Amino acid sequence: MSLALDAAAQDLLFREARTANTFTDEPVTDEQVQAIYDLVKYGPTAFNQTPLRITLVRSAEARERLVKHMAEGNQPKTATAPLVAILSADNEFHEELPTLLPSFPQAKDLFFSERPAREGAAALNAALQAAYFIIGVRAAGLAAGPMTGVDFEGVRKEFLDDDHTPLMVVNIGKPGEGAWYPRSPRLAYDEVVTTV
Repeated sequence: MSLALDAAAQDLLFREARTANTFTDEPVTDEQVQAIYDLVKYGPTAFNQTPLRITLVRSAEARERLVKHMAEGNQPKTATAPLVAILSADNEFHEELPTLLPSFPQAKDLFFSERPAREGAAALNAALQAAYFIIGVRAAGLAAGPMTGVDFEGVRKEFLDDDHTPLMVVNIGKPGEGAWYPRSPRLAYDEVVTTV
C-alpha cells in the first residue's frame, strides 16, 4: 500500500531525517519559526491541550547561559547552531482550556484542578507537540538536533519558572558538513505491532 504523502516528502520528514550535529551559519528567521508553529499547532492532543512552550535562544549572552547546562558532548553544537529552542511543558495549561475546548469548558476544573494531574497531562501532550515541532522543522527544510543531555533543573532555573518543566533542547538550522551519524537500526513491524 502506498502512502498519500509522496516519497520525497516521506524522505524529508522521516527516512532521510536524522538528528543534526553540525550546522551552517545560515540564520533561522522568526518568520521560519512562525511558519513552523503555524503548521504544527494543528497536531492532536488530549482535550486540545496546548502545553508546549518554546523559548528561542538567540542572543550570545543567553546562549552562553544555556551551554553551561548542556552535557559536554552537546555543548559545541549548541554553541554554534543558528537557533536553539528550549521546549517545555506549561503546567498551568488548563487556564487556556475554556478557550481551546469551548465544547467542554468544565474540563479545566473537572480533570485538571490538581497540580499532579496537570503535570502528567502537560508532560505527555507537550512531548507530542515537541515531536510535531521537530517534524515541522524538517518540513521547513531545516534540520533539528533534539537533545535531552541537559541539566533540566539548571535550565528551568535559568530560563523558565516553577510552572514550566523543560523537556528538551533543540538545535535548529541548515545541516553542516558531517552533520549526520550513520543511520541506526529500527525495529521491524512484527517486533512492534501485535494484533489481538
